[in-house]
Amino acid sequence: MQNIHAGATSATTPPILRLAFRPLFLGGTLFSLIAMLWWTVFWLFPMAWQPYGGPVWWHGHEMLFGFGSAIVVGFLLTAVQAWTGVPGLRGGLLGVLAGSWLLGRLLLAFGSTLPPGLLVTVDLSFLLFAATAMAYPVVKVKQWRNLMFVPMLFVLCLLNGASHWGVLSGRPELALQALHGAIMLITLFVVVIGGRVIPFFTANGTGQQRQPPLRWLEVLSGGSMILLVVIAFAGFSRVPAAIMVPLCAGAALVNGWRFLRWGYQYCWGIPLLWSLHLAYAFIPLGLLALALYSAGLSPNVSMALHCFTVGAIGGMILAMISRVTLGHTGRSLRPPPAMTAAYVLILASAAVRVLVPTLLPAFSQWGIGIAGMLWLAAYGIFVYHYSPMLLTPRIDGGAG
Repeated sequence: MQNIHAGATSATTPPILRLAFRPLFLGGTLFSLIAMLWWTVFWLFPMAWQPYGGPVWWHGHEMLFGFGSAIVVGFLLTAVQAWTGVPGLRGGLLGVLAGSWLLGRLLLAFGSTLPPGLLVTVDLSFLLFAATAMAYPVVKVKQWRNLMFVPMLFVLCLLNGASHWGVLSGRPELALQALHGAIMLITLFVVVIGGRVIPFFTANGTGQQRQPPLRWLEVLSGGSMILLVVIAFAGFSRVPAAIMVPLCAGAALVNGWRFLRWGYQYCWGIPLLWSLHLAYAFIPLGLLALALYSAGLSPNVSMALHCFTVGAIGGMILAMISRVTLGHTGRSLRPPPAMTAAYVLILASAAVRVLVPTLLPAFSQWGIGIAGMLWLAAYGIFVYHYSPMLLTPRIDGGAG
């Protein structure tokens, strides 16, 4: 009955509203191009642009809560249908969800003269709605293993609210720390979801035997990241180096060990796989950079944060959405050849953004600009090749 209902719904529903990955992957990636172009031009050629919260806050907030949250929600609300067997959010309700996300982006960019309460309410509504939509199928079938994503979405919403409160109350340190907490929380999503799918995809794609997960290693990798979410929100510099350095080094060790067990050495001929592995590798690298910062051996925390944001989050999102879109539109798992270049470009963007401002501070302005242009090229390739897939029905006639 579920399949019949899903098929009947799809026949009368525009393709873009048939599953959450469609509007949110397309909207999120298009928005990342607009936001990154805007930021890159602003950085290279400063202008008198004053969105809500100011340009620096706007950039950090929108890349996390505009781009990142859209992709996370699109993935979860699509995956939960496969996990639970309950038809996913679609049609009018999905349109409301996507519309709340889009309206939030427009108001924060152009609505700085409107009542702040309106902007904040609209912006927070997206994650609140998403958490509720995630909870419904999980609770309905009592699949408690996946319930953890619901509080994670609520915490992401709380961090968003805290960042807004920092802007409105004139407390820039609170606004910034909330964004740092969001970076670590979205990285935690990558740790959890990556641990589920990367070894599975690798075993299927290479024919190699999958090593069973070690429970203690899974607990330590996730638990250390949860601690870092809390510490990021409290302020990295407020925690003594005697705690931060071993915590970050230990988190890098367990996440690196976890990564090494997933069969990366078998993936170099398969772009859909090595792109996932190399993106995940930026997590232990970022944790090591955070340990260096905490030990006073790195001048600022930016190197670590951009390992997470551009390398791990930006790289993993590009690798995942290019795979998920193929599978959920009825296509074989063979991405367009140009996507190999896109995977290289996003990893190059991360390397440039992390290394140039750190090693060549005199060229940091152009380093940041070049990293932005590499991001635009990578995600531009995705949008060009995948927009038709997201806007049209499944090629196999299936629902979704």
